[in-house]
Amino acid sequence: MTKEEAVREWVKEFNVVQQGMIERLMEVDECDWTEVTIPTAGDRVYVYNESESGEVNGFDAESDLYSVKLDNGKTVRVAMDDMELENDEALPMWGTMWSFGDSLDDEWLEEDDGIRIMSMCGFRIYRSEEFGYFFGIDGAGYDFYEAHWIPLYERRGLHWHDPETEKKEAK
Repeated sequence: MTKEEAVREWVKEFNVVQQGMIERLMEVDECDWTEVTIPTAGDRVYVYNESESGEVNGFDAESDLYSVKLDNGKTVRVAMDDMELENDEALPMWGTMWSFGDSLDDEWLEEDDGIRIMSMCGFRIYRSEEFGYFFGIDGAGYDFYEAHWIPLYERRGLHWHDPETEKKEAK
């Protein structure tokens, strides 16, 4: 099996959730839902103590601080609690969201820096106290496998594909 075939098999195991259902659940109990997406390079954020928006340039894991270039030209170092993501809408633009179909993936998401990795792969992640984690893609008009799913598979550390098959397919 090639890497793309392995990724497609993995994604087929996910639970597909129409965004309208998430919206209705959020309306019923707004306090139950939290977006837990972590800012990554290129994301727009609002920095509270600067009262200014800007773009994330990077993250220093050692200090646990983000570098943010503010719209006024100033660059600041900011803790995650001192800023918030600026998104156009409360939910991703793509009308479908997912949850993992396997508890091992849920454990990875919660315990092994999965939220940061999924955020880096372009996913927006939401947590419901009652229903668990859901994620979506804020984009359209391009190959989701190439841009999101394959990078997630790789960063998740999965190796269900056969490198030899991959080499043969490349020829």
